[in-house]
Amino acid sequence: MMSADKPTDRSAAPASPAGRPTLNPDVLRLGWVSFLTDLSSEAVFSVFAVFFTSVAGASSALLGLIEGLADFSASSLNYLSGWLSDRSGRRKPFALAGYGFSTLAKSLLLVSVSVAALGSFRVIERLGKGFRGPPRDAWLSSLADPATRGYSFGVHKALDKAGAVFGPLVAYALLRWLGESADAYRLLFWVAFVPAVLSVVLLAFMTDRPGTPHQRESMGQNWRALSPAFKRFLWPAGIFALGYYSLGFLLLKAHAFGFSVSATVLLYALFNAVCVVAAPLVGRLGDAVGRSRVVVLGYALYGLINLGLVFAGQGWQIVALFAVYGVFYAVEEAQSKAYIADLEPERRATAVGAYNFVTGVLYLPASLVAGALWTVDPRLAFGLATLLSASAIAVFVSTRRAASGRGAVLSGPAAPP
Repeated sequence: MMSADKPTDRSAAPASPAGRPTLNPDVLRLGWVSFLTDLSSEAVFSVFAVFFTSVAGASSALLGLIEGLADFSASSLNYLSGWLSDRSGRRKPFALAGYGFSTLAKSLLLVSVSVAALGSFRVIERLGKGFRGPPRDAWLSSLADPATRGYSFGVHKALDKAGAVFGPLVAYALLRWLGESADAYRLLFWVAFVPAVLSVVLLAFMTDRPGTPHQRESMGQNWRALSPAFKRFLWPAGIFALGYYSLGFLLLKAHAFGFSVSATVLLYALFNAVCVVAAPLVGRLGDAVGRSRVVVLGYALYGLINLGLVFAGQGWQIVALFAVYGVFYAVEEAQSKAYIADLEPERRATAVGAYNFVTGVLYLPASLVAGALWTVDPRLAFGLATLLSASAIAVFVSTRRAASGRGAVLSGPAAPP
């Protein structure tokens, strides 16, 4: 029986006259929806950590709690939305509800910028992200040819992070023009609200791509029907998540090193710009050599980044690490979802939801521990993340070796998951 994630005839994938794979137009439309949403969200997030601690007066420990709760809220509805989407076979209504909820949450910032309002916004806005993610990713995987699935996810992530490039640049321009005052931040929050509304309007005009419904399937039956290969993947993914603290701590590291708020925003834009360029490239790399190798590459890059943060002593090193983080993010955020689509062809929304839920639950202690260690010595947080990254690689390789019973555990494009 042929593996579900590897087509027998790779030449069957659509290609342009120049040899570059073509994309379903709806892949690009979903990408533009994500672009507008990220333009909105990242304009706020690029200043959130510094604004929350330096302007609103919250502590770094409270930031760790809020970021951990935000990551948890982003995952708390994942399994539910994935199950509902696979149960009904519909993708668009659930994705639209998630994007709409995030947009409504941003209106909190238009009313108040107190510590309570900022924390509430950060947590509530992520609930919408969690609800939309699994049905949207299942929708995206159904639009992509199996031979170029990594490339499709990569292009979508590139558009998504392009919004994250322009968002910080909008924040930078406003802060440079008006100064780093409370009024400038309030105007930024109003400006960021506009593209969020436009993203919902664009998605509303798209045509759904339904999957196979499983109308009589309970949550328990749904979980038991997921493939063993996917369930094995949750072990290394969970270990890695324990060291995957919020990017806000990397921004704090740059600020503590001596970068101004506006310069920190530019570093964040650099990270996103590198991700935009890298995402399609690592997607094509995964299509060519096998996505399991690219998953390990992501874990290794994250470990090296944190090791670098332990010893970084010059400004250019911080800049370089932000750039490498962009490559890592392109791997982790796009190719892990493409890999899951390979492992679970029938219940993709549920699988993505389960993955997001498991890792999201673990992000909470990860950010809490990072916040606590930060108060002692930031290098302790980075060192722990390095150790957990290495552990995730070891478990990933060992579980694949145990499952395959042979030495070639990091499969190429023709090997089964």
